[in-house]
Amino acid sequence: MNKLIDWMNDFFGDRPGLLPFTGIGLVVLDLLLQIFPGPGSGWFVDSNILMHVGIIVAILGILLARALEG
Repeated sequence: MNKLIDWMNDFFGDRPGLLPFTGIGLVVLDLLLQIFPGPGSGWFVDSNILMHVGIIVAILGILLARALEG
C-alpha cells in the first residue's frame, strides 16, 4: 500500500493539472452527449453522471495538487 501511495505521489506531483483537466474533459463530454444523444443513451445521458463525476474529479484534483505542491 505504501508503494502505491508513493507512486501516486510521484505521478500526480509531476502532473498537477492532470486530474482537473480530466474532470473538465468529462464535463465537456457530458455536454456533447446532452447536445448529440446517441441511440439508446437512456439513463446515462439523463442522469448527467459524467458531469457529476467530472466535477468531483476536478475538485479532488485541485485539492490534491495543492497538497502535493510543497
